Amino acid sequence: MTNTNKTFDSLLVLQCQSGNKKAAAILVKRWHEKLCKQAYWYSKDIEASKDIAQDSWSIILLKIHNLKDPNSFGSWALTIVTRKSYDWLRKNKKELEGINSYGKSLDQTPIDYDTEENDDSIMIVLKKSIKMLPSNQQMVLHLFYLDGYSVKQIAEIANVSTGTIKSRLFTAREKLKLILKNKNHEK
Repeated sequence: MTNTNKTFDSLLVLQCQSGNKKAAAILVKRWHEKLCKQAYWYSKDIEASKDIAQDSWSIILLKIHNLKDPNSFGSWALTIVTRKSYDWLRKNKKELEGINSYGKSLDQTPIDYDTEENDDSIMIVLKKSIKMLPSNQQMVLHLFYLDGYSVKQIAEIANVSTGTIKSRLFTAREKLKLILKNKNHEK
């Protein structure tokens, strides 16, 4: 996340705290998709992720006045979405176990990597390899490399220590190297 975006979000938060409803609408517009994606990382269900994000927005807008550091809005909002996602997972655990066992049987089908030669194919292989990692490691990789959050911010989002995040990042990288090496994609 760039400093310009973070600064703009901070100003929007300050205006929201002052009661500016237009600033709240802009904040929602800027962050809704990201919050939906965060919820999707956990739920793996598009409709559920939209519901989780919507529930999170009601909490975010209700409690935004309590946010002491407007610069931390992003990690604070993602923490709320993460906790709401955990709640959703707990409520839907039995249903998800059946779906996951079916999905794993589909993932067992072999992939012919030798025929893939362009950059898009390499990205497909990389994404499939990342999906083989545990969800907590996938989330850490996503937040660190794609969203640009620091280890400290990810620790706040996941509600764990920075040491745990560092460990998950290291382990995820090592597992990913091994998976790619086994698929003959390491240089």
